[in-house]
Amino acid sequence: MSMTAKELAKLLNLSEAAISMALHNKPGVSTRTRKKVLEAAKENGYDFSRIEESSTQSSYEGTVHFIIYKKSGAVVGDTPFFSQLSEGVGLGLKEFPYHLNVSYLYGEDRVENQLSDLVRSGTKGILLLGTEMSEHDFKPFTKLPIPLVVLDTSFENISTNCVLIDNVQGAFFATDYLIKKCKAQPGYLQSSYPITNFLERSDGFYKAVRQNGMSSSKTLVHRLTPSMEGAYADMTTLLEQGEVPARCYFADNDFIAAGAMKAFRDFGYRIPQDVAIAGFDNLPISTIIEPPLTTIHVPKQSIGMLAARRLVELIADKIPDPVKIQVGTTLIPRKSV
Repeated sequence: MSMTAKELAKLLNLSEAAISMALHNKPGVSTRTRKKVLEAAKENGYDFSRIEESSTQSSYEGTVHFIIYKKSGAVVGDTPFFSQLSEGVGLGLKEFPYHLNVSYLYGEDRVENQLSDLVRSGTKGILLLGTEMSEHDFKPFTKLPIPLVVLDTSFENISTNCVLIDNVQGAFFATDYLIKKCKAQPGYLQSSYPITNFLERSDGFYKAVRQNGMSSSKTLVHRLTPSMEGAYADMTTLLEQGEVPARCYFADNDFIAAGAMKAFRDFGYRIPQDVAIAGFDNLPISTIIEPPLTTIHVPKQSIGMLAARRLVELIADKIPDPVKIQVGTTLIPRKSV
């Protein structure tokens, strides 16, 4: 009696998805794994005619969940950043036999119960957008018996597979550029909402300040809401109270930069002649505001694609060692500096 694909999976301690990808010559498994599967199939009398029969059937082999975790909603929402990230996830899974299910999970929900339901439903793996998560929020996910890849954050005391932005590098690039162009101590338009990404951007900002021989303690910092409307309102209040702006600013994201720019213009400040500003994320708004915003480009689709492909590897090969993939950034000079 010939061996089945299920029996091969058990024999080789691989998932059935990995066996299927190897036997059908589909991407998703390493050359070494493919060779091991084919050799074991031949040795154990696997009926290769089954591959021809199954080629006319659906290649659907299960569901992958992309969970968008929202704690406050101040940062994660229906923005171009997260839509492009989602597109990248879809593109990354396009070649593989999985159905993608996108869902929101809220901080006040009973997370453990929802995760248990997902596992019982046969979910093959989870992609988790953890932008707004703390280590405490992530704890329920550490107990999952299925593969997991975290997007857009990492946790210092928890080892897990993740794909994220090099925030320190990006903020350093922007701040260093401001200093060299304006020849002045930069101010900081800092998000009033503390997420890991913004804390890392703070590190990059102050690193550039110090490396240019300036004192961090002399930095003029304004804490603003990380949305265009919120940043505009906050900056307007500060200017009404008599705040004199710095010669130039780095902003934690493009929305903060755009909101602050509008407030400065309303009070008669010219950009960039009086106040220069650089943002972060390279969102579509950065090209349509006046003047166009100097910013840091983040390859958002690439982050989604890399995360999806890493998850496929984990499902197929059961790779035990967690990997942290950090994606680099690029400075986009425009007319706001």
